[in-house]
Amino acid sequence: MALSAEEIARRSADAMWARDDASKWLGASLDAVGPGTARLSMTVEKHHTNGHDICHGGYIFTLADSAFAFACNSYNTLVVAQHNAITFIAPGRLGDRLVADAREIARFGRSGIYDVRVSNQAGALIAEFRGNSRVIEGRHFDEDNA
Repeated sequence: MALSAEEIARRSADAMWARDDASKWLGASLDAVGPGTARLSMTVEKHHTNGHDICHGGYIFTLADSAFAFACNSYNTLVVAQHNAITFIAPGRLGDRLVADAREIARFGRSGIYDVRVSNQAGALIAEFRGNSRVIEGRHFDEDNA
């Protein structure tokens, strides 16, 4: 029996999460995943803050990049980043719960475009991220034995 698109997305995410030490080290949680979508979140802790006492942009980028990775890898194909860009809108503050919502804009050939909106617990926009993906060889799991 063939797996549904939702099941494929979940199993792909489970396989990736098992090996994703960077997202775990960040303190991120994988809150949702579906075909072409993912949501990750993290709480800004003292070790995430910079010399301005706000969340370092690199951590916000990492959270967005991880959401992008789970969204573009949700089809049981191995996908990597080809190009990413972020625009910071407002600071993340100590104690904020940052949420990165990734959604697929387009998938064509071996390439894809994904947008990630990073907001805080009040829904205020913190950053907008755009990721371009590229499919490489391989699968996250064997669908024939799933």
